Amino acid sequence: MNISSRPVHCKKNNSESLPHRGDLEGATVIAGYHWFTDWGRDTMISLSGLCLSTGRYEDAKKILASFAKSVSMGMLPNRFQDNGEAPEYNNVDGTLWYFIAIKKYLEATGDRDFVIHEILPVIKEIIDWHYKGTRYNIHVEEDGLLYAGEFGQQLTWMDARIGTWVVTPRMGKPVEIQALWYNALKIFADLLRMNEQENDADIVELSAAKTKQSFEEKFWYAEGNYLYDVIGENNYPDPTLRPNQLFAISLPYPLIEEAKAAAVLQVVEDNLYTPVGLKSLPKTDSHYIPVYGGDAWHRDSAYHEGTVWSWLLGPYVDALMKVKSQKSKVKKIIDDFAYHLNEGCIGSVSEIFDADAPHHPRGCVAQAWGVAEVLRVIKDYNLTEDVSSIKKAREKAEV
Repeated sequence: MNISSRPVHCKKNNSESLPHRGDLEGATVIAGYHWFTDWGRDTMISLSGLCLSTGRYEDAKKILASFAKSVSMGMLPNRFQDNGEAPEYNNVDGTLWYFIAIKKYLEATGDRDFVIHEILPVIKEIIDWHYKGTRYNIHVEEDGLLYAGEFGQQLTWMDARIGTWVVTPRMGKPVEIQALWYNALKIFADLLRMNEQENDADIVELSAAKTKQSFEEKFWYAEGNYLYDVIGENNYPDPTLRPNQLFAISLPYPLIEEAKAAAVLQVVEDNLYTPVGLKSLPKTDSHYIPVYGGDAWHRDSAYHEGTVWSWLLGPYVDALMKVKSQKSKVKKIIDDFAYHLNEGCIGSVSEIFDADAPHHPRGCVAQAWGVAEVLRVIKDYNLTEDVSSIKKAREKAEV
């Protein structure tokens, strides 16, 4: 499991004290072997599968506590650096994934005291900063949706940048950010009610309702029968077909349901699904790159322009189970994936794969969120004894 203890210490950066690794005695997640260190986004996405689905509750608690102490201007670090410099905060989604991790930790452990006394004050600070505005022009707009972005910055998980060129610019209101923001508000309201702050919770619920209403009005792309990927500058909608729309279904509090959710799933299955994950762009798109390879420029150019990502199997399975409750289909998805456990890093999950078949594994040979999301859906949907190929692959790896 990609978990290690990391220290964190503080240092002045301008007028603010920012955390480093040497001050905190806790745990973190190594994003990927053999070159990634610990990233906020990867850690929060991975926490459920690596820690909660496996019963490693103390590790989960240490991770949540450590990152609570690293919050600055309402943001979790995007990446802790190894060279003694201050952490980087250039992301919008890692902070929002923290809310999801907290909710799942509470559901798994029932640890109300820790969440209410140590985490709720941090959650309130995060929400306040997002409303008044924080780094990189991240702020809530009048329509209740969350705006993020500055030219030359990559703030979502599609974060490839070559010099000053952001390969997948998604400045504005990305679809998965709205889903995460809506869930953050709903989870905040839940915690306030748990703390007997009913009036405050009602106010937050009203804000969440406004976010949902605006989302429903602005994000449905009727011509394609799916969701826009970004509402950009001047409210220009981007109809690029990407897997990010799945999070409007898969997260604890969905933004779309029933017919629209079913339509999105069908479009994703028809255009993005592969046995090892979801493509980041469909083959029909003019920017589609079939193979991830070459020098750094070519690799980064392809990173989110067709390249398949293993971790996206998690939200895809969640969405399928929510909309169709198709456990037999989910079993087949995991069964079809199992062959990969005997290639690359034997017994682990690669970060990415070529967009075109045969989908050669690329990137990190063992990626935390790829491992975590596959493990999570196997454990949480009780597929362990049902998926024959997983058992065979495990047995073969042990020989």
